[in-house]
Amino acid sequence: MTYSLHSGAEQDIADALDFYKEQAGFAVAERFLGEFERVAKLLVEYPGLGTPTKKGRRTFPLQVFPYSVVYRSVDGGLLILIVRHQRRKPSYGGGRR
Repeated sequence: MTYSLHSGAEQDIADALDFYKEQAGFAVAERFLGEFERVAKLLVEYPGLGTPTKKGRRTFPLQVFPYSVVYRSVDGGLLILIVRHQRRKPSYGGGRR
């Protein structure tokens, strides 16, 4: 099993990396990316870990960083739809499929 990223999720990650680079430095941005990758691999191995939401999606929080991964199972893996800051409106990225 593997995972893929929706183009919007790719942009979410890029935006978060830019923010952390500017505000906290390259090392913190690298830690964010490492934590995202850890969670993505964990969810590939255990796709039922996340909390169920609407439209067959699940959400799972990152540790240390205030972000959650919104994903759904697809044939042969996971599709990560949104990497959302936890203070964003819950409807952010809701139209992504």
